[in-house]
Amino acid sequence: MFSPAIRKPHLLHRRCKEEASPSPPPAPAHTPSTRGFAVHDCPATGTPAPWTSSSLLARISTSTRTGRTGDSGQIQPVHVAEFPQVVRNAQANLLQKSFPGKNLLAGGIDKETSLAWMICGNELFIWSYLATVAKDCLVLEVPSSLLGNKGAKSLCGSQWTVCIMRWGSSGASTRSSGDMLHRRSSTGVILCNKRTQAMAYWPDIYTENSKSPVLGLFGCRDTSSDDGTSGNCRISSLIAAAVPGGINECIVIASEPTGTLWLFQCSPAAVNRREIHKGSLGIHGADRSRKNSGGGSLAWLPIKVSSVAAERMFFLLTSHELQCWSISFLHDINCKKIGCQEIVGSDGDLGIKKDIAGQKNIWLLDMQIDEHGKEIDILVATFCKDRVSGSNYTQYSLLTMLYKPNQKFSSEDNVIKTERFLEKKAPSQVIIPKARVEDEEFLFSMRLKTGGKPSGSVIILSGDGTATVAIYWRGSTRLYQFDLPWDAGKVLDASVIPSSEDRDEGAWVVLTEKAGVWAIPEKAVLVGGVEPPERSLSRKGSCNEAVAEEKRRSQALNSNVVPRRASSEAWSAGERQRPSLTGLSQQAVVDEESEMLLNRLFHDFILSGTVHEVLQKLRAAGAFDKEGEMNIFVRISKSIVNTLSKHWTTTREAEFLASTVVSSLTEKQQKHEKFLQFLVLSKCHEELSSKQRTAMLTVMEHGEKLSGMIQLRELQNTLSHQRSSINLSPQSKNQTTGALWNLIQLIGEKARRNTVLLMDRDNAEVFYSRVSDIEDLFHCLSHQLQYIITGEENPSVQMQRALELSNACMTLVQAGLRYREQHKDWYPSPEGLITWNSQPVVRSGIWRVASFVMEFLKEPGAADMSMKSNLWSQLEGLTDILLDAYIGLLTAKFERGEEHGVLVQEYCDRRDELLGSLYDLAKQIVDAKYQESTEVTDNLDLKESIFREVTSPILATAKRHEGYQTLWQICYDLSDTGLLRSLMHDSVGPHGGFSFFVFKQLLNRRQHAKLLRLGEEFQEDLASFLKERDDLLWLHEIRLNQFSSASETLHTCALHVSPEEGANLTSNRKPLSFVDRRRFLYLSKIAAAAGKDVDYEVKVVQIDADIRILNLQEEIIQHDPEYAHDKYTSKPVRPLELIEMCLRRDRELSLKAFEVFAWTSASFRCSNRGLLEACWMNATDQDDWVSLSQESEGWSDERIQESLQGTVLFNASRLCYSRDAVVYGGSFEEVLPVKKEDLQLRGLEGRCLSVEEVLMQHKDFPDAGKLMMTAVIMGKELPDTVAAAEPVEMDS
Repeated sequence: MFSPAIRKPHLLHRRCKEEASPSPPPAPAHTPSTRGFAVHDCPATGTPAPWTSSSLLARISTSTRTGRTGDSGQIQPVHVAEFPQVVRNAQANLLQKSFPGKNLLAGGIDKETSLAWMICGNELFIWSYLATVAKDCLVLEVPSSLLGNKGAKSLCGSQWTVCIMRWGSSGASTRSSGDMLHRRSSTGVILCNKRTQAMAYWPDIYTENSKSPVLGLFGCRDTSSDDGTSGNCRISSLIAAAVPGGINECIVIASEPTGTLWLFQCSPAAVNRREIHKGSLGIHGADRSRKNSGGGSLAWLPIKVSSVAAERMFFLLTSHELQCWSISFLHDINCKKIGCQEIVGSDGDLGIKKDIAGQKNIWLLDMQIDEHGKEIDILVATFCKDRVSGSNYTQYSLLTMLYKPNQKFSSEDNVIKTERFLEKKAPSQVIIPKARVEDEEFLFSMRLKTGGKPSGSVIILSGDGTATVAIYWRGSTRLYQFDLPWDAGKVLDASVIPSSEDRDEGAWVVLTEKAGVWAIPEKAVLVGGVEPPERSLSRKGSCNEAVAEEKRRSQALNSNVVPRRASSEAWSAGERQRPSLTGLSQQAVVDEESEMLLNRLFHDFILSGTVHEVLQKLRAAGAFDKEGEMNIFVRISKSIVNTLSKHWTTTREAEFLASTVVSSLTEKQQKHEKFLQFLVLSKCHEELSSKQRTAMLTVMEHGEKLSGMIQLRELQNTLSHQRSSINLSPQSKNQTTGALWNLIQLIGEKARRNTVLLMDRDNAEVFYSRVSDIEDLFHCLSHQLQYIITGEENPSVQMQRALELSNACMTLVQAGLRYREQHKDWYPSPEGLITWNSQPVVRSGIWRVASFVMEFLKEPGAADMSMKSNLWSQLEGLTDILLDAYIGLLTAKFERGEEHGVLVQEYCDRRDELLGSLYDLAKQIVDAKYQESTEVTDNLDLKESIFREVTSPILATAKRHEGYQTLWQICYDLSDTGLLRSLMHDSVGPHGGFSFFVFKQLLNRRQHAKLLRLGEEFQEDLASFLKERDDLLWLHEIRLNQFSSASETLHTCALHVSPEEGANLTSNRKPLSFVDRRRFLYLSKIAAAAGKDVDYEVKVVQIDADIRILNLQEEIIQHDPEYAHDKYTSKPVRPLELIEMCLRRDRELSLKAFEVFAWTSASFRCSNRGLLEACWMNATDQDDWVSLSQESEGWSDERIQESLQGTVLFNASRLCYSRDAVVYGGSFEEVLPVKKEDLQLRGLEGRCLSVEEVLMQHKDFPDAGKLMMTAVIMGKELPDTVAAAEPVEMDS
């Protein structure tokens, strides 16, 4: 009744009749119809009717469309699938044996399994409705014992219901992918006679013994009327669920209109029944004159919402409330009611308020729960009386309740808690404010479905076979009623097309009596829908209403606003209106005008071959304003390569289809070449290449993808011929046995499900037509490879399927790269542009196939050597295209200045894994080829020749992509230093390139001699590499006769404080001991003397000083055990710290402090005058000068001199100031003169103190100052008392 918005006038008048026209008579017996039902103007072949081909829209050029919302094809139902031929035949036979007008057929769609079913006579037909041509239809015979005792009168279709169980399903993704490939999974079927409760159960319909079901006959009396078309059905609703842990076991919950609940337990052995709840109208023979007490609708709470795995919860909708029940599967199956909540009552905040003025009755008709278990939608009918006119009417509304998932119910068996477990989401949404009054039988025949597109929409099925979609959109409710331009019969059931992306929503799909399965596009609901009329949801209507409806549709079509997807939140949006999209609409109009102009100019070029002021016209039209996919040149190019062929049909032979595919792709390629010529001649190519490089690249990439698609089709033909020549049976000559064909089917089916307008097309046709979306192939490989190559198959079959898929990837990408090379002059400047083969989805798909091949090859005995050789070649090709894609993407990101560190790491990891796997397999191939040779004795030259031949492609790839580990491994296994040196010269990359990698390998293996020999040829490289390895760098410099540099290196190495800093080069470097450090210093001294630079003598003196300090450190550490730990024994200590160590100890170490000062530099002494003064004070403290002064009274000068020579002050003065004192880099007089008057002589007055002034600060100076100064002066002026300095000897 609510028909699509575009309708031919004569069809409109034909629908003005009060009743639907009867079905046309069956075809004459001498010319049987192959379709079973005769449809006007329908051809007698198996080809779908032309009006069913809704995807004709895709063939129409954009320029021929009159408006974005005025395209009738987008708001017409889309043909999904015909009935299987066996179903058509059964329908025809049933019509010939029956009277017209009877409700003879029953059918439905199972959402979980995507299976459709239909009962014709005593046969149950089950098939997958998603296939354009349903080939595999299962026929099950309905046992005569289920038909009742009334013969032909028991054929009433309304008495049957079917539940389908999919065993062992692991999730929505598994179901979706398996269904796309039309693979049979273990499936059970339950058939129930709703009037007699007789039940037939097929545990697995796909097994050999599936023909004989398990029966459950319970002797219920049929209460139907004589005509078999009316009466109270004993079962109003039925739900089923699998028993956890059971094998093909399930339970069925059935409800009667009286409220009685039955539990059926179905197993391969028997079907048992027991009553779990007695209805209010079934007690003590209560009055049964009332036909219905409520809808009796049942619905499972989704499993993922249930907290306990061994329990399931379901809801029962009664006349006024919603009951919550729980079933426990532990031990015995136990069912109990755990809660209920009033829906119709006095409180409007809880649900629906009753006893309002004008209300006479409220019926809760049906309910549905969303897949998340969060929302419960209830269809409500309210019988009202108009207080003004006094007329009666029915109001239909939709109530949405929110379920509390964490609700805790009482555990007591007999106590039903009345706590609220539902919340009202929003006020009831009125669907039809004033509708015709219907009887209860019609009302309770209505069924509600949710979960389809548009988001938030519902579909209502009436008992008379109508289907109405309701949606709250733009502040009001809109209705769309499914209808066809001819009599398609009643709508038997509705469901949702399963999404290929595991989304909750898909397009609405309906099962008709006569016309097969149809889908309702989202746009059909949004644009073709009308506001609620004041009439019923049934087929009855008036001509005036139809004319008004047509007027409203025409107004909707003239709207310039592009329909937007409505969300489920719109139901609670109240009366708020969406903001206007005027600006966007105006821009859309400008874009469409520019696109139409470009289409017309291109069409004129095809006809005439000339261009005239094309560039100026397109500039004026704003054709160059947008970049990327929105650019009109890109859109025209995309429409060329994505055009659907006019000649394809699913009923032709495979050979014809193959030739049609090739010819269609070739035509597209020729037209795309024409389009490129048009761009060049009109100078649009120059404009795009300079200002919109991304758009121009996309246009060229369409050519690449088209070329790849042509080559892929050729590959598929080749594989099909090879398979046909190998297989012997005619049935096996089918291209569907190949992995590539399965991949094409999966991608095509995914596209059909996501784009409803393509549902009437074959999967292969859809795949080869969507050229611009070739990335879908790689996305499918990345996410669904496990469904194309299953683990249950034989390893050889898995390997063959992997070969096909890898070959397909290589064919696509290589064909595109060849096109790019052939048309390189047409491409824009590539700086910063990312090509399609470098996109993440493409790289992910290729890597998924390569990973599968690598993992499979690791398994022992997975394949013979010939198969491994083939796989090795394919893996080599995959490696090339994948690594080249990474290089292209990295280059673009670098040119853009984008962060690419993570991508570099991913590229390196995958490169090393691929090359490593290739090399390991190559060695196996080399061994196999060598063993196949006729040589009896070992022939190493032959084996080396085979090795070089097999590994040459790997060597080239590794060299191109800096696979240093593989390059090293090849050279190492060959022991070919010449090849190694050649690669080191050629492979110059970042961080030292291959040379640094080789140096590091030799260093880790402690092959220092080989390392140094390579340094003769790679002098600068090795010198740079060994910057952090002084212990080896000096050897390299000695070999190069760079003695002075070697001396510096040795000197630095000897004084190196943190040897662990070189751990990034090797972990073999050990800490240096004092002996090692002195040896390096002696070698440094020798190298400096050998170099004989200008200042080498100064260098030698400096080295001597460092030797003395190092010896002093060793003496200090040996003197005091407290310092004998790693901090002081493993590395040189700073002179400052050495001096402080001496100040903290006895008189012997106090003199060592002056020795340290003597062997440091003048700058050190100058900057540490305070510390030097502290050393003099510390030296003074080492002797008792007051006692010595008292005891020396009366002594002779000789005795006093002898006594003072034993003091620390005397020895310190001798070390620092005597004429024989050895001081490096100057003298102490320059820093701390002895006497106060020496400061004036040296010009140091005011800049420092003298030793005399330092001693004057000592506490004993007033009593023994003269004696202190005597000791200092004696040490300076008595050279004969000073022992000669010991020469510096080399340690052995």
